[in-house]
Amino acid sequence: MPRMLDVSDDVRAEIGDEEADRLLAGESAPGSYDCTSCRTPGDCEQERTSTVLFIGEETAVLAFAHAGCLPSQVVKVTEEQLQGAVRSINADQARPQPDQAPHRPEQAAPDKVAPEQAVLGVTSGLILIAGELHPALVVEPTAPIARPGTTGAGDDFLPLLIEQGFLPVTELSTTPTVLHGWSVLLAMGQLHAVLQPGTNGGRPVAWWQAHQPLQVTEGWRTAANKHQQVLMFAAPVGSIGRQPREDLLRDALDKAAAGGQLVAAALPLAGT
Repeated sequence: MPRMLDVSDDVRAEIGDEEADRLLAGESAPGSYDCTSCRTPGDCEQERTSTVLFIGEETAVLAFAHAGCLPSQVVKVTEEQLQGAVRSINADQARPQPDQAPHRPEQAAPDKVAPEQAVLGVTSGLILIAGELHPALVVEPTAPIARPGTTGAGDDFLPLLIEQGFLPVTELSTTPTVLHGWSVLLAMGQLHAVLQPGTNGGRPVAWWQAHQPLQVTEGWRTAANKHQQVLMFAAPVGSIGRQPREDLLRDALDKAAAGGQLVAAALPLAGT
């Protein structure tokens, strides 16, 4: 039976036609695998499977994912991230985690949005909207965000995001609209980046990228794969804070929305 593998043009260009053909012929692809996104078993003889090539500064790793979780693509990561993933794969440490309060925010330098002295705090959590749980990311900078090329004490974080297509939220009664071109990269069972459209229709680039891949709960990952999208909420510095529990995070979001200090969008999961 032919393998139900998808090898994208980008992956083929990186690994070469010979290796791509060997994969498609079943000579170098495993029959069964652990999905690099949801970490559950897959079988490329029974279900559509994507080849995902992770490239670091010196190393490249070819992984496999359910086609419904990730499209076949090339993902550029730091060498440290890649080596950590290799150790995890070799040790078979795909351990599911129980649902819990939002993880402590991971901070990383934003791309093209904030001055160098500001970093973005990112918190993952499940948000209940209209009776259904949705995976969410809450983004809050550690300092006011100035518009590039300007000086002063103003905070243009929300206006900059609104210009990119995010919409103001006054209450969390309905899910925000989908912002096409942006996406959330969940790979190897961890949160890697928020991607924005590249210039002139080019390949998406990282708007935010984790210094180290962020762990998310199994419940968050399950909800993300169910909805195939992640809700991203953003607020100015001091609006949300580091909330230790999801109910407190929701309260902070409600207050920010009521005060006109919240924007949001639904971002496709790993859209390219």
